[in-house]
Amino acid sequence: MIHPGNFILANTNGRLHPADEPSISPLNRGFLYGDAIYEVWRTYNGVIFAWDEHWHRLKCSAAALYMGLPWTQAQMFNEIQKTTAAWRERTGSTAELYIRLQVTRGGGAIGLDVALADHPDFVLLVQPCPLLSDAQESTGLLLSLARGLKRNHPDTLNPAWKTGNYLNNLLCLREAKSRGADEVVITNLTGEITEAAVSNIGFVRDGAVVLPPLEAGILAGITRRILIDQVAPKVGVPVYQQAVRPEDLPGISECFLTATTKDLIPVRAIDTTTFRIGKDTLTMRLKRAFADYVADYIKLHPQQLL
Repeated sequence: MIHPGNFILANTNGRLHPADEPSISPLNRGFLYGDAIYEVWRTYNGVIFAWDEHWHRLKCSAAALYMGLPWTQAQMFNEIQKTTAAWRERTGSTAELYIRLQVTRGGGAIGLDVALADHPDFVLLVQPCPLLSDAQESTGLLLSLARGLKRNHPDTLNPAWKTGNYLNNLLCLREAKSRGADEVVITNLTGEITEAAVSNIGFVRDGAVVLPPLEAGILAGITRRILIDQVAPKVGVPVYQQAVRPEDLPGISECFLTATTKDLIPVRAIDTTTFRIGKDTLTMRLKRAFADYVADYIKLHPQQLL
C-alpha cells in the first residue's frame, strides 16, 4: 500500500500513472509557453465541491485564450471519478482530496502561433487536500506586501483568467517568503491591494466585509463568490467591494484569505499591522457559516460523491 501523503496520481488524456512519471511531450505548449488553463476542486465528505462553478470558470478561461475544450463536463467528471477511485485503491485512504485539472492547447511545431497546436491535452492530479493545521487556524497567517513587483494589469494578462502562467504570483510569493511570511499581498499598478499568490483576500471594517473589486485585477474566486452571494447574507453581514490600499490597513480590524482548499483563513498580520484573531471574530463566524453552507451542499449533491 502506498502512503497517501507522498503519492500523487495523474491521469493524462485518460491514462492513469504516478505523477512523477513523464506523460507529455517536450513540445507541449503548456510546458513551452504556459499556454494552459486549470482548475482545482476539493472534496468534503467525499463530495466534489462547487463542481459546476469551477467548470464554468474553466470554460471562461478557455474562451479568453481561444482554446477549445473537446470534453464535456460529464466526460471529465467520469475521468475524475476514475482517477480518485484509483488513488483510494492504491493508498487505502479516505482522506479529503485535492483535484487539479490542467488543460493545454497541445503540442506541435515550435512557435507562438496557436495554429501550430495539434489538439488539447488534459492532466488530472489527485492528492490529499492540504488542510490548515489547528495552530494555523488559531494563530492566523503572517502576510507581507510585495515590494518588487505589482499585479498584472487586467488589460495585459488578466488575473481573472486561471492560466498556467504563474510567474507573477510565484516571484511575489518568493519575496514574501524571504521575509518569513506565509503568504504575500500583491498590489496593482495604482497601489491598490489585489490578492495573495494563491488566494483572494478580504477585510473586516466596522462590522462589514470589504473585498478588493474584480476591477483591481484579481481572480474571480469561487469561495469569494460564495461568501458574497450565500454565506455573508445568511448571517446578516454586509459585503462591500471597494479599493483597499496599504495605508488603509491600520483602520481594519480583521483580515482573511479565501481559497478553494481552505475556505476562510484568518490572518494575524500584514507585515507590522496586526489584526484580531480568535473564535469570537467575524472571520470565524463567517467560517462557521461557510461550513454550514458546505453541509447543505453535500446533502444536495449526492451524485457528486467520489
